[in-house]
Amino acid sequence: MSDIAPQAVEALLDAAFGADRFGRTAYRIRQGMDAIPRLSFAAVEDGALIGTIQCWPVAHRTADGAVTPLVMVGPVAVRPDLQRGGHGRVLMTHMLTAAEDGADGALMMIGDPEYYGRFFGFDADATAAWDLPGPFEQRRLLARAVNGHALPMGAGMIGPR
Repeated sequence: MSDIAPQAVEALLDAAFGADRFGRTAYRIRQGMDAIPRLSFAAVEDGALIGTIQCWPVAHRTADGAVTPLVMVGPVAVRPDLQRGGHGRVLMTHMLTAAEDGADGALMMIGDPEYYGRFFGFDADATAAWDLPGPFEQRRLLARAVNGHALPMGAGMIGPR
């Protein structure tokens, strides 16, 4: 994504999620972090940005101070007029392929469990005791082991690394 102007990514995210997106819990989780370049990608068609996926370094912290690195997946965004055309699925597949060798922690995300479970192997089995720094639906807090990194199974807060 290094060839894509940050303003183009921000404009696409505004179009897909609204300009009020910064107040969402997902932004609090990764606050102050930079996206992981080797796991963040852009879909470009005829020189225009049509989709993006970003991944972020976050961590699971237990009450006793144990820290487990995780990679937060998302946002996955596609230009609204091109949604439902498979671009998001291609971006997710590309990221997962890169994560198999390049992720420095298991993956987590906030998303639709039916979709991300069916197509990408994410589930909420390990996340029942996890907490986030803001409101969220527990069933939408998903995770997936990758690149030999196990998921933390106990209680803990998810936040920036």
